Order: sequence, then C-alpha cells, then structure tokens
Amino acid sequence: MVRLAVILAALAGFVDVLAFLSLGGFFASFMSGNSTRLAIGIGGNGAEAMLAAGLILAFIGGVMGGTIVGERGGTRRLSAILALVAALIALCALVTSFTIAQNLGSAPLLLLAAAMGALNTLFSRDASSSVALTYMTGTLGRLGQGLAHAASGKGTTADWLPYLMAWGAFLGGGLIGVGLYWRIGLTALWLAVLTAGLLSWRLWPRSTGDQHSDGPLPKI
Repeated sequence: MVRLAVILAALAGFVDVLAFLSLGGFFASFMSGNSTRLAIGIGGNGAEAMLAAGLILAFIGGVMGGTIVGERGGTRRLSAILALVAALIALCALVTSFTIAQNLGSAPLLLLAAAMGALNTLFSRDASSSVALTYMTGTLGRLGQGLAHAASGKGTTADWLPYLMAWGAFLGGGLIGVGLYWRIGLTALWLAVLTAGLLSWRLWPRSTGDQHSDGPLPKI
C-alpha cells in the first residue's frame, strides 16, 4: 500500500501543477491555499473569491463523491474510487480540448479539484483516520517527527522514509507536470487519466477495498 500511496502522491503533484499553472496561482488539491486566496479575494477581488470558493466546493464535492462510490464499491472500493478520479480528469481534459472551453473560463478545471477530493478518500476509513495524498503539510510534519525520533535513537528508518518518499513523489510528479505543461498544455492531463485508469484496472481483481479487511493504513 505504501507503494500505491507514493504513486498517487506523484499523480496528485502532477495534476496540482497543471491546475496551478492554468489557474494562475490557484490549486486543485491545496485547499488551505485556496482558502487564503478566498480571504484575499473577498477583501478586494470578487472574481478571485468566486474561483477560490468554486475550487473549495468542488473539492468537497469530490470527497463526497469518492466516499459514496467507495462505500458502494465494497471490496472494490480502491478500484472504484480510482475509476471516478480517472473519469473526472478525463472529462476535464475532454472539455478543455474543445474550442467551446474558451467560453467557459476556469470552470472545467473545477473537475480537477473534484478529482483530487475523491483521491483523498482512497485510504480513508472514517472521519478521524485517513491518509492525505494531495497535500504534503502533514506528511512533512510526520517526516520531521520521524527524523527526530531516529536522531534520538527512539525510532528507525521506517519512521521517516515513507514520508520522504511521498513528498519526493509529489515533487517529482509536479516537475513532470511543469515540463509537459510548457510543451503540450492541458493535453498532459491524459497522462494522469492513463495512470489512474491503469491503477483502477490493476486493482480490480483484488479484494482489498473493504474498509475493514485491507489491513492497516499505509504510513503516509
């Protein structure tokens, strides 16, 4: 599961960079940043406030959708949620590829926030026990704690290495996103669709999606 979490962190970094560059400084996954932009927008820029609010609401909607799909997916919850993520990103990629998208402004990119919201439900068991895949603040905090424990002799490499891997994957995915965005723009989203789709297909044969039978949450 740690390997899957690392791959998905890279996917999240990739999508977030594409959204950030397309939206001029707004995020598909980092809702703390969008909340800050919302506050600034309310203070003097209505358009920015509306965009930030739309992204936040889309993210919440994605979490709701991922939770519902996961519950109905039963033992296939991981595959079902990843299929939803792939579908949302694909819809965004499809809409932005048409000329009509020019008249829609940033609206299609709200689908990316919804996709990232859904992705965050992948390793959720309940409201108090979950693993965030699309933002790294908590991950870096746990990395620091793990390093402190290791330095004091109270911990091992396993206490911090998974968090470093997740952060590195998120950064690496973002770097790939930057490189592709400046070459092919939002067409690069199809790589994210392919990744999420292949993971969904790969996980389908496994009965690992049940919230109570797939073992402990990965340490990320």
